Amino acid sequence: MAGSDEVGGATGDDARVIAWLESELAGRVVSWERQPRWRPMWFVEIDRAGTFERVVVRGERADCPLVFPLDHEMRFQRLLEQQGIPVPHVHGWCDEPRAYAMAAVPGKPDFAGVAAEDRAAIVDDYLHVLARIHALPVEPFAAAGIVRGTSPADAALVGTRRFDRVFRSTKVRPDPLMEFVLGWLQRHPMPESDRESPVVWDSGQFHHDGKKVLAVMDVELGHIGDPMMDLAAWRMRDTVIPYGDFDQIYDRYTEISGTPVDRAAIQWHHLFFTLTNALSFHNPLAEPVPDTDYMTYAHWVSETNLHTVETMADYLGLELDEVDIPDPIVSPVSAPHEHLSRSLRSIKVDDPFVAYQVRIAFRLARHLERFDQIGAEVMQLDRADVAAITGRTSADWEDCEAQLEQFVLADDGVHDMQLVALFDRRWRRYKALMGPPGSAMAAHHVMQPLGRSLLP
Repeated sequence: MAGSDEVGGATGDDARVIAWLESELAGRVVSWERQPRWRPMWFVEIDRAGTFERVVVRGERADCPLVFPLDHEMRFQRLLEQQGIPVPHVHGWCDEPRAYAMAAVPGKPDFAGVAAEDRAAIVDDYLHVLARIHALPVEPFAAAGIVRGTSPADAALVGTRRFDRVFRSTKVRPDPLMEFVLGWLQRHPMPESDRESPVVWDSGQFHHDGKKVLAVMDVELGHIGDPMMDLAAWRMRDTVIPYGDFDQIYDRYTEISGTPVDRAAIQWHHLFFTLTNALSFHNPLAEPVPDTDYMTYAHWVSETNLHTVETMADYLGLELDEVDIPDPIVSPVSAPHEHLSRSLRSIKVDDPFVAYQVRIAFRLARHLERFDQIGAEVMQLDRADVAAITGRTSADWEDCEAQLEQFVLADDGVHDMQLVALFDRRWRRYKALMGPPGSAMAAHHVMQPLGRSLLP
């Protein structure tokens, strides 16, 4: 049973988390719910001597390694709290399953229903919090084992190496776009700096009460890095949670912190951060396990890989053309595909975790239905694009991917413009495979233009 209002229904990891929490907090769990999401999370209400508290227990991903260990995340969050940064209070660590408990934080994570002037005040408050984090001494973090580079100049790269290590250690099939952009970033390093501070990196995540920030959330990528990373990473999140004009945000950060922003570094960090979903989820998408939320990962990667291509086009001054999407065909399995999608969509269950699993299956069914409609022509177009640039025809999809990756690795920047245009076409076609036209899965949200942060 995945979730319940009655604690007696808990089994497996749920039961172990409840037993540990009751021992750790000297209380009695009166209700619990496993959050329906891609990572183990529990929301628990516990009675501590007549005082009822809401607690969140955060676990490890089951299908891919974390870039920083879960206990590293907990220590970083606890250190922020000790330094006066508003984050959820950490209660403690659970060995089995590996997880940690924190206080639940009220408030909202987005700006739905929030007036524009209130949103601006909340974002301004968050900038004050970021500036305070960046002004913290690094020594207490380093002494607690928080990941740090070999020097201040290395702070900008220590996190990127960890993502690259996850990708290399789990890679099982060609990934031409990742190899292309990782190679490009190596050939075009940003100027060295001596900036070094605690960073949350996956920035823009906080709860607010409609007027001010209540707590910074989800610090799983926190480490000792370059503060410009925090100003860069939330550009992508702005496509779903509008924060305001980033040129104005960067100017305001300079006013608050007294530190000029390095726009070239922001652009470099932004480009790298667009890769992080694909680097993290390469293996689960290639070799999914029962707990893999396949369509959530595929949706994220389809969005952020297009952000990668668009950022590369900005770097190169390349104007991207419109991409034609094939018209759907009718096949012998069109009717059963449609029937499967419709059947999954009609299933109604009370358990939110089971409902989430059904929704995953529904989205996967619609993806496969869409592939049946246009997938054959999409693959043909992809093979034609690769043949045009490599001069070689490919036998099938796997051969096409391998040929393109081999070409990218040997090219050394000669065909950058042509490759960016090629990757734009193939990832826009892949995006069209996410679901039917007009669906949320198939929609692409373009980021704010880089504006004054764009390099000449």
